[in-house]
Amino acid sequence: MRSKFFSSRIEKLAESKSIEIADKIRKMKREGIDVIELQTGEPDFATPQHIMEEAYNAMKEGYTHYTSSRGIPELREAISEKLRKDNKIDADPEKEIIVTPGAVHAVFSAILATINPGDEVIIPDPCWVVYPGCVKIAGGKLIRIPLNSEDNFELNIESIEDAITPRTKMLIINYPCNPTGTTLTLDKLKHIAEIAKEHDLLVLSDEIYEKILYDGLKHYSIGSLEGMKERTITINGFSKTYAMTGWRIGYASASSAIIDQMLKIQQYSVTCAPAFAQKAAIAALNGPKEPVHSMIKQYDQRRQLIVKRLNDINGIFCRKPTGTFYAFPNISELGISSIEFANFLLDKARVGVVPGSAYGQSGEGYVRLSFANSKENIEKAMERMEKLLGTKDV
Repeated sequence: MRSKFFSSRIEKLAESKSIEIADKIRKMKREGIDVIELQTGEPDFATPQHIMEEAYNAMKEGYTHYTSSRGIPELREAISEKLRKDNKIDADPEKEIIVTPGAVHAVFSAILATINPGDEVIIPDPCWVVYPGCVKIAGGKLIRIPLNSEDNFELNIESIEDAITPRTKMLIINYPCNPTGTTLTLDKLKHIAEIAKEHDLLVLSDEIYEKILYDGLKHYSIGSLEGMKERTITINGFSKTYAMTGWRIGYASASSAIIDQMLKIQQYSVTCAPAFAQKAAIAALNGPKEPVHSMIKQYDQRRQLIVKRLNDINGIFCRKPTGTFYAFPNISELGISSIEFANFLLDKARVGVVPGSAYGQSGEGYVRLSFANSKENIEKAMERMEKLLGTKDV
């Protein structure tokens, strides 16, 4: 079809390399090829039983129709209470919270509602693939801050300050971070907050992995810090913590002025999040926490396993992530690009990973492996990689 029919801003937008790998894996599996999927960014656990039961009951009670585009009041109230208790953010459930069909749509709506063509948006590199795509769709200009593995991929305050110009409007942070597994300390967040206030910046804070932390670390929300509530858009959801990726329930908390603009995008695009899934989300927030604790405990065991096994393999070095369920090992000693290695591993060992270059230039030389998979499958994947690459001499 002729390109005159296409939107130039979308036509120039490249497909994600992670999607390319995922499509290749789907094709192989349709052909009956045994692939161990360590590329997927979702929990392998079933949604907790009490959440599924609430969804079933909600459907029986007729929650199968449109809801308010803001989300049902009961869920917004539950989110408000959660934000107050867990994040120290006071958010008015009537005006300062919107329920979205997945956290991705919350990110998309927040960026589209605030970024004008030519506005500069600072993002860490490597980062989740959705942020650059949304900024480009909005017509914004990406300003990437390279993260250094020697600093454990932590944001560098001086780099943020150096990247700011008169056109800078927003800083995007994600912690714990996909793909690096790094989180941010309270001290670092305070420094970022001071920069945002000094330069009058918006901060989009994606905290979808907030509960998946290890080694006794604690999560802090930048929106809770003094002077930050009015300039912070806090993004969260239910996919990762509650194994609800397919339910498509996310949310954003921000000033009423920003939420009102995001609401317009929701009204003219997806209308609302699924009604019965919103009811299930209430059960997730208000129900027993043991299923979440159990999942995190198992993630931690898998984290220990995959990092140890990866560090035994020739040409691979892996730091231990402090959050999420991703390992982000360095494969640069192997002498090939991350996309070449991902395809090599898939073709020769039948193990799926995501090339680090999918997350930005600073991700080159790395791959992302998800340990949201069974210990058995992780062991099999490591054995296949060891057979292909060999092990280090002890």
